[in-house]
Amino acid sequence: MPHKLLIVMVNTNPANGAELGAPFFQATVAAAMEYEVEVILTALSGELAIKGVAEKLHVQKGSPKSVYDFIKEAHEAGVHFKVCTPTLELWGRDLIPEIEETVGGAYVISEAMDEDTVTFTY
Repeated sequence: MPHKLLIVMVNTNPANGAELGAPFFQATVAAAMEYEVEVILTALSGELAIKGVAEKLHVQKGSPKSVYDFIKEAHEAGVHFKVCTPTLELWGRDLIPEIEETVGGAYVISEAMDEDTVTFTY
């Protein structure tokens, strides 16, 4: 049975807050269930790794809880956040403190292909 959950956020549009809740919530739940969990932010979703972006977004209109609050809760639960290197060229290098590492495409592919890993993409 796999022991790791890899969540790759590549197609999730930060402009649509309703799309952002599920990946972070599922990451938090999996970490609470004691799975190793990594969230990789890349392409359009990579913008969430930039300071100030996720703080302005909400999953539900009128909610006091920002997307950044979801990220912080996931990180506190043990979720590891990484950003793809090419994303930095798109959005810059002023990253939120929860980003632990920058990785390349080869890392994402090798992790996704590992038999001990289940991969979700959003």
